[in-house]
Amino acid sequence: MRMKWLAVWLVVLCARGLEATPKPHVISFGKWTPVKWYVGEKPMDLKVRALFVDTRLKEYTLGAPHEVTDRLFVVRRAFRLNDNLPQESGGVRWRWERGGWLVVDRLTGRVSQINLPEFDPYYSAASWYRDYVAYCGVSDDGKKLYAMVAQVGRRKAVLKKALGEAAGEDEPDSECPAPQWQRQPMRVMFEPAEDQKLTYAIRGHAVDLVVEEADEGE
Repeated sequence: MRMKWLAVWLVVLCARGLEATPKPHVISFGKWTPVKWYVGEKPMDLKVRALFVDTRLKEYTLGAPHEVTDRLFVVRRAFRLNDNLPQESGGVRWRWERGGWLVVDRLTGRVSQINLPEFDPYYSAASWYRDYVAYCGVSDDGKKLYAMVAQVGRRKAVLKKALGEAAGEDEPDSECPAPQWQRQPMRVMFEPAEDQKLTYAIRGHAVDLVVEEADEGE
């Protein structure tokens, strides 16, 4: 009888152990699909692909993902917007738009949007390094331009420095090129204009402006 009860308890303990083991999630992308993205009334070509978690569609994405750690990666979001007017009837007229950035956790299968302060899906060109992202941000009224550095998991921006007035041109990603990173020491350079280059040293949550020495003879 004791051996019988011991066997039962072993089965129960094994079952509980299996329940406590996290189920692995399968993260995958679908095939690239060409779509039209309208800048005003001008169509531009985009390629999007679906993001699946355990074969379930979670989001549409564009561009290459950036590996943050062996567990987390980030990727740019794309989505479809209902473009029907109130007086229009019939089928839904979908319009593709570029969105912000998503962080994907391979262990939990969670997909969530990253809050990037002042990030403009139309004008901001992002550059990732480790868990930091640098970009030129635009104020809500579209008039001010900022040098921005944000970090995954941190709500407040690591860097926010005014760069002057936003140009407000019609072309996407036109406010400034994607910032350039340097590894050691860790620095990021913004170039909002041909005659304006600003380099910042990043040390954790601290940021210092790096003043480049003038060439001899200047």
